[in-house]
Amino acid sequence: MKVTLEELGSLDIKQLLIKQSVPASIGILFMSINILIDTIFVGQWIGSLAIAAVSVVLPISFLISSLGMAIGIGGSSIISRALGAKDKEKALHTFGNQIMMSLTLALVSVSLGFAFFDKVLILFGANGEILEPAKEFFLPVLLGVPFLALCMMGNTVIRAEGKAKFAMYAMIIPAFGNIIMDVFFIKFLNWGMFGAALATSISYLLCFLFILWFFIYKSELQISWHHLKPNPVLVKEITALGFVTFARQGVVSLLAIIVNQTLFVYGGEHGVTVYGIINRMLMFAYFPILGITQGFLPIAGYNYGAKNFHRVKETIVKSIVAAAVMATCIFVVIYFFAEPIVRVFTTDVDILKITPQALIFVFAATPIIALQLIGAAYFQAVGKAIPALLLTLTKQGFFLIPLVLLLPKYFGIHGVWIAFPIADLLSTLVTAYFLNREIKTKLIEY
Repeated sequence: MKVTLEELGSLDIKQLLIKQSVPASIGILFMSINILIDTIFVGQWIGSLAIAAVSVVLPISFLISSLGMAIGIGGSSIISRALGAKDKEKALHTFGNQIMMSLTLALVSVSLGFAFFDKVLILFGANGEILEPAKEFFLPVLLGVPFLALCMMGNTVIRAEGKAKFAMYAMIIPAFGNIIMDVFFIKFLNWGMFGAALATSISYLLCFLFILWFFIYKSELQISWHHLKPNPVLVKEITALGFVTFARQGVVSLLAIIVNQTLFVYGGEHGVTVYGIINRMLMFAYFPILGITQGFLPIAGYNYGAKNFHRVKETIVKSIVAAAVMATCIFVVIYFFAEPIVRVFTTDVDILKITPQALIFVFAATPIIALQLIGAAYFQAVGKAIPALLLTLTKQGFFLIPLVLLLPKYFGIHGVWIAFPIADLLSTLVTAYFLNREIKTKLIEY
């Protein structure tokens, strides 16, 4: 599955997408399975309230670690275009600046997390009986977040080099480690929420160690100390492009706050637990679509940098078609197997009454989301930060959050669930308009 830099600009697009997307999909699958099994173990071995606690804590840790992902994706866009333009020195300086930025921001964020420990948890929805298990889970996870941030950053750079297979390994290794340690810490040592959190943090460390090994021994980006020196121009460009990703995760975290608080008002602890299950399924079920999106980024970025615009257009079309087929299959499975899926997580009768229908509502517009994801990813891949930011924020920021605040006033807890497909539809229509205009006016061969 290895792709050389030259092949990004010459190999058949369908073959490239397979080589880039399959390892990315497998890596995301294992990462998603990791989160999914973690939730299943917590729900079956500790209780349904523990699922609610995990659903409160994970958006916080993902928000902090998304600093690394933001810097990674922002810098990787520069790296892909620099490598396409045969400017390797710029790629090396970019990577060096990414390392320093990720480490600094992650440590600052973790320090703030400790300083406002309880307040952060309550803000994200740790209300009522959820607070105590959330506190027990949050402490070890917070300690491991700097490693996760560096992993997020490093993984995107590995894909920018065209070495999707190693990026896949970086996600598989911690997934296996976490599952094994979950069984040992929760089931055999009976450490409860603390054990689940400890397993999660150690898995972040395992991922970091593998990525460190890759960049020392396998990477084409062999940096020197002078590459770590801050370059204001690169830092500004990384920040501008990376802000798209961080803003998206920031909005996702804001959404988690609003959804958890709203669900607690209309459905109590059970409402938060239901969303915890649905959110894990969202992370898991979308793995092939996200894998195609990740595979799309370096191909589009490299060919845009090399001014091979016909290849960029071909990559857009084939990525959308492939992702749409996958998305349709996902919805069919969810529609016909909603109740058995929920039973895997819990045996709580009250949860089983409402979760299957809510799951189907949330996934209702899945077949059309491919266009929205690929469209937003295109603008990020080619270095157009502002349209990338706006399109990335359309679903959660411009549509979903307002709908979650408005609809429950008229439809109760069901208003939260129907907000998701409406937001998917509206954001897809907006993205389709801007992507179509971009293709017709900018991707023109001269």
